[in-house]
Amino acid sequence: MRPLRIALLSYRSKPHCGGQGVYVRHLSRELALLGHTVEVFSGQPYPDLDLDACDGRLTLTPLPSLDLYRDDDPFRTPALREFRDGIDALEVATMWTGGFPEPLTFSLRAARELALRRDDFDVVHDNQSLGYGLLRLGRVGLPLVATVHHPITVDRRHEIEAAPSVVRRLSLRRWYGFTRMQARVARRMPTLITVSESSAADLVADFGVRRADVRVVPVGVDIEVFQPPTLPRVPGRIVAVSSSDSPMKGARVLLEAVAKLATERDVELVVVGRPKADGLVARAVDELGIADSVRFVAGLPDPALAELFASAEVAVVPSLYEGFSIPAIEAMACATPLVASRGGALPEVVGDCGVLVEPGNPSDLAGALGSLLDDATRRTALGAAGRRRVQERFTWRAMAAQTAAVYADVVQQRNGSC
Repeated sequence: MRPLRIALLSYRSKPHCGGQGVYVRHLSRELALLGHTVEVFSGQPYPDLDLDACDGRLTLTPLPSLDLYRDDDPFRTPALREFRDGIDALEVATMWTGGFPEPLTFSLRAARELALRRDDFDVVHDNQSLGYGLLRLGRVGLPLVATVHHPITVDRRHEIEAAPSVVRRLSLRRWYGFTRMQARVARRMPTLITVSESSAADLVADFGVRRADVRVVPVGVDIEVFQPPTLPRVPGRIVAVSSSDSPMKGARVLLEAVAKLATERDVELVVVGRPKADGLVARAVDELGIADSVRFVAGLPDPALAELFASAEVAVVPSLYEGFSIPAIEAMACATPLVASRGGALPEVVGDCGVLVEPGNPSDLAGALGSLLDDATRRTALGAAGRRRVQERFTWRAMAAQTAAVYADVVQQRNGSC
């Protein structure tokens, strides 16, 4: 395969929390190490790229938004001097009327930039924005690929079902209005990449795309960083990753399970993520009286996260739905036995190398966690099986090579149709 010039687009790329930033960082690095040239275009928060490892074949071009959802000042009103153009005005107007503008406004900024540089790239790869601006790029002749980790309509459905009032449900419908755009754009994309067969089926069902237009490329983990422990594991420690307070992530279910376990044994739950001060997770910790048994950590670089996973006796993914789950394979790579729900792609990812439980059932989850904590032999066997499964199936290098093969097919099809 000849080296390709790739524009990789990501509307937000949080470095250490949430799958999109992790995906962009590792995909861009591995593509560059395979000999391709990659330019990442991102809005805030910007990704943490491995620029020094790639001999100049990897660069970052910021496409700044108004950063209306920054952690320290969410839903902020920007000063008049911050406005640069009509896209900025659209971004603020959409936020003020209850919508989420970033997928659309980022795609418009990317289209404007790339239309001026159409001869610089062989292919454009969008990571999950699916904004209308992508269609403009198609019209100027740039081959397009888009990754959809899972259709956000799934998040929309779960959040609306959990909403406590009619007003909240109406608010969520407005917030998730961008999913209609994403479905329309997805149907017009020549090729989509997704991360699991489960997500592929959801794309067909929710977005109405053709299954023949969807390629499944699982994501990966750095097995040199995420390794089995060299020190003894901490007795009773359970580790989970939760990047949001969304009900879909199953945090409340996990906390109820830990509250039950805490009445029977010494247990410590370490959650990687920062809950909202007045959010569902923080309130649940107080309501359940488990503040002494739960600890939250955030912003961990990969080596520290790997060390944390390797220190645990059990890792857990309690989500009601996952399109894949990078934390699941990170834990498995550390030979840490995993308890996960049967939501979405988790059975496909975990296989028979973990314990699967009913989504949304705290008693089932507590029973599985307690059983593993009591059985050191089973923990060791599951941990070793999980490590082998990751080594065989889920590495970033394999993911990048498969993604590059998709690019080559798209470029060839585009050239053949010209």
